[in-house]
Amino acid sequence: MKIVIFGLSITSSWGNGHATTFRALCKALHARGHRIVFFEHDTEWYAHNRDLPQPGFCDTRIFQDWRAVLPAARAELRHCDVALVGSYFPDGIAAIAEVLDSPAPCKAFYDIDTPITVGQLREQGRTAYLLREQISGFDVYFSFTGGPMLKEIENRFGARLALPLYCSFDPEQYRTFPAHKRFACDLSYMGTYAPDRQPKIDEFFCHPAQILPVRKFILAGPQYPETLRWPANVRRITHLNPRWHALFYSSSRMTLNLTRRDMVLAGYSPSVRLFEAAACGACLVSDNWAGLDTFFRPQQEILLPTCGEDVARYITGYDEQELRRIGERGQQRVLAEHSNRRRAQQFEAALEQARSLRQGEPDADFPAALSR
Repeated sequence: MKIVIFGLSITSSWGNGHATTFRALCKALHARGHRIVFFEHDTEWYAHNRDLPQPGFCDTRIFQDWRAVLPAARAELRHCDVALVGSYFPDGIAAIAEVLDSPAPCKAFYDIDTPITVGQLREQGRTAYLLREQISGFDVYFSFTGGPMLKEIENRFGARLALPLYCSFDPEQYRTFPAHKRFACDLSYMGTYAPDRQPKIDEFFCHPAQILPVRKFILAGPQYPETLRWPANVRRITHLNPRWHALFYSSSRMTLNLTRRDMVLAGYSPSVRLFEAAACGACLVSDNWAGLDTFFRPQQEILLPTCGEDVARYITGYDEQELRRIGERGQQRVLAEHSNRRRAQQFEAALEQARSLRQGEPDADFPAALSR
């Protein structure tokens, strides 16, 4: 199939989780024989931080003005099998209008920010990238969030079919490596600064560092205010290129996952950090939220502290073999259920499900590839 995507970014992972998500999925779809054309709005902060400027698995179209690129976008939409718009695409509303007016046989939305989107739809009936009335035009609404919110998207906002399409990881990139002295530590955390997440960093990361001043801690991620003060045994990395992520996780005795407030309230919203770190065999430590136990078995594949003292106890009380066993069980889980290869299969199956729902409609004209 030919798949046309309008997404926030695929060339730069700086300050966003969209790029790694699109990279993993598109690479797997490309490996399965599909051709991908990816439209990305050129923005200053991504232009200066492109860690994959020319992906080999898709035809990337960087543009500066939507009106100028519109003829090219329309040309691609006239001859594609699937057209997909992602959340937070800067020209999202206009792009969706073009997709819904196009002859593309299958039209989809990929919400990588579902709790934020749904919250704004409830309050305002729109977001900066999606109008409520546009939702019913999609054949499938892919969501980063599973659970009860999927039914709300269908029943309240009119989606024909809302399905989870969680983030994933590339097993060729994310796997266990020998520990690297640059990243060796007792506890690591990787994530962009967010005000609502900072209290959790203070509790589950900084507090254990203060309790255990001789232990090593590393925090990687951009946009943290310069006014923040870190314990002396915390090493800061402003931005870590994705090519180092697997070494980062492989070198950590444990790695911490902390979830944004909207995602916690919605539940069933795993971050890509969880799957990537687990794929490297790292022992996961995470805040808890509804649905997390459907992705990992608590205390068997992931540790769930209730306070900073619990994290300190994990650091001092678990030996290397115990941590390694937890990491290995988590690794086996994500390899079976959350690789990009598995996601690509789920993507194809979802399109087939959407096609089946459309059977009998006068305008149903789905790609022949979905009938194989």
